[in-house]
Amino acid sequence: MISLPHQLTRTRGFMLGAVDQATVTPDGATVLFLRSRAGDDPVNCLWALDLETERERLLVDPTELLGGAAEQLSEEERTRRERSRQLTSGIAGYTTDAAAGLAVFALSGSLWTVDIGTGAARRLPAEGAVVDPRPDPTGRHIAYLSGGSLRVIAADGTGDRAVAAPDGPEVTFGAPEHVAAESMHRYRGYWWAPDGERLLVARVDNSAVLLWHIADPANPDRPPRTMRYPAAGSSNAEVTLWLTELDGTRREVRWDRSAFEYLTAAGWDAHGPFASVQSRDQRTVRLLAIDPADGGTALLHEQRDDCWVELLHGLPARTASGALLGYLDQGDTRRLTVAGTPVTEPGLQLRAVLGTDGDTVLFTASPEPTEIHLWSYHPEHGAQQLSTDPGVHTGVLSSGTLVHTSRTLEHAGPRTTVRRPDRPAVPITSYVETPVLALRVTSAAVGPRELRTMLYLPSWHKAGDAALPVLLDPYAGPGAQKVMAQQSAHALVSQWFAEQGFAVLVTDGAGVHGRGPIWDRQVHGDPFSQVLEDQVSALHEVAELHPELDLGRVGIRGWSFSGGLATLAVLRRPEVFHAAVAGAPVTEQGLYDTHWRERYLGTPEEHPQRYEACSLTAEAPKLSRPLLLIHGLADDNVFVANSLRLSSALLAAGRPHEVLPLSGVTHAGLASPLFPQLLGHQLEFLKRQLG
Repeated sequence: MISLPHQLTRTRGFMLGAVDQATVTPDGATVLFLRSRAGDDPVNCLWALDLETERERLLVDPTELLGGAAEQLSEEERTRRERSRQLTSGIAGYTTDAAAGLAVFALSGSLWTVDIGTGAARRLPAEGAVVDPRPDPTGRHIAYLSGGSLRVIAADGTGDRAVAAPDGPEVTFGAPEHVAAESMHRYRGYWWAPDGERLLVARVDNSAVLLWHIADPANPDRPPRTMRYPAAGSSNAEVTLWLTELDGTRREVRWDRSAFEYLTAAGWDAHGPFASVQSRDQRTVRLLAIDPADGGTALLHEQRDDCWVELLHGLPARTASGALLGYLDQGDTRRLTVAGTPVTEPGLQLRAVLGTDGDTVLFTASPEPTEIHLWSYHPEHGAQQLSTDPGVHTGVLSSGTLVHTSRTLEHAGPRTTVRRPDRPAVPITSYVETPVLALRVTSAAVGPRELRTMLYLPSWHKAGDAALPVLLDPYAGPGAQKVMAQQSAHALVSQWFAEQGFAVLVTDGAGVHGRGPIWDRQVHGDPFSQVLEDQVSALHEVAELHPELDLGRVGIRGWSFSGGLATLAVLRRPEVFHAAVAGAPVTEQGLYDTHWRERYLGTPEEHPQRYEACSLTAEAPKLSRPLLLIHGLADDNVFVANSLRLSSALLAAGRPHEVLPLSGVTHAGLASPLFPQLLGHQLEFLKRQLG
């Protein structure tokens, strides 16, 4: 039988064979979506589901288009997929015109279109390696990125030209800068006007950004890869917006960029172009209406916060009637607002706005932190919950047709169903594999802080058996939430460690989203202390309920933020934690990017004491417990310098430790074919140290 680590690698965390990126046609009768042919097939195809006949139609098979040749990715496309954590191949993404009659996608650097009605695919003679192609709403033109330029070609393949070309060696048009994609989750850099005659385009000038190098020690004949990285306290890219005509003429959008240097969002809807800009300290965000005639701006809304203004997925947005959507942090609840008025109840935490359908708003919200439910709001009937089963839900709504995707503890991977008013629900086939392990998990809210926890025990463990060594397996920071009512890849990894003889405890503490703005801001100024205390408190609270936990043998493992947390656990609380595995940890906070790190700590110039207090290398002499450091040498998110500097400090202090460098591995460890061996090495270390 295949092992779970190998199955996780082969299935990309049980996401292959699942429905992804659904689009509903304006008549509500057809759903377009991506899905591979099997649960271990990484090649995404484009499909169409006819809701009247309930028949699926294969529109595009990338393997056929490439004639069996291997897919080739440009460096720009690799970077784009790394930032967005895409693990599939084939058609990684597609977009359509407003009528959903024409779909556009990039494949192996080429530009392709497909007629949705006939399924006829066509390769257009685009210039260079194509990235992020998008048709205009009318379907007459297609814009795409290539070599730093924004280019436009007619849908029939004629008239290819650059409408915005680099005017400096470090200038690009139409692509997001590093912090936009990595920390703001803004993956776009250009937006079409509804009439398809103009575009709103971001110009990025990286010339003032630090130049960092990523070497490949396993291949010393290769030169280092260079990239512009805005480390905390250093210069950001200069980002400007331009109203751009199809003939290449353009006008700059004007706002106070010295006070608001971050472009967090932009768009162009039926009510005009707009942009959301944020101050460097992230305490103020302004939504600006853009005058398409001259590029002038007018203030639509301003939001302030004493710590930071949270950037919520899907906002800003407007309904068909022009009502502005936003949110209000009121007490300990994040509430959806429509035209400035809260429309959701206290206690229901807004998570994201998924889109609008006329004046109906589709959004996700949490009445309980471990669940994310699908909701709608309309002025006539108010807010209504659309999902019922405990789990994590999302969806797409258009013309009254809802594509509902749910993830629960009962199934690996998402399950998708199409729902229409007064019609039977239509499921879309999922090819997601069944995991070779079943979860044995107990969820609880423990202690005075009602910390949400999940305890995984071996399937073979019985009452009265010997107590088990404990492994804490959190993320615990604001970037991710692991204690959720879904069968995720993270949950299955925790269960796999449990099967090897551990009681595995996962806890979400301070800063983890889902419990309201006050909870979120408990990490402001210090992202570690309360988070670590929550891990310790949950461990002791759960041990009171479960005598099978041996508190004399406690380990902790983590990756990225939780890699730093695992390191800190053995440095600061060696009486609790007896061994740690730290993957890709941030050990020096000044080695991470401006937007993410300054959100919680401010700049190093303003708050040097905060950076010193969070320095793991400064605490290296405290190490008295076994520590395994793991880091990908090709990581361009958390650079390997973090682990190397900590290792040097430990060595200088005479503190034994272990280091596992991973040649050619980036920050997305699951994407590496070495993932099974990586888990095996961690297991061997933990068994050796904990017994």
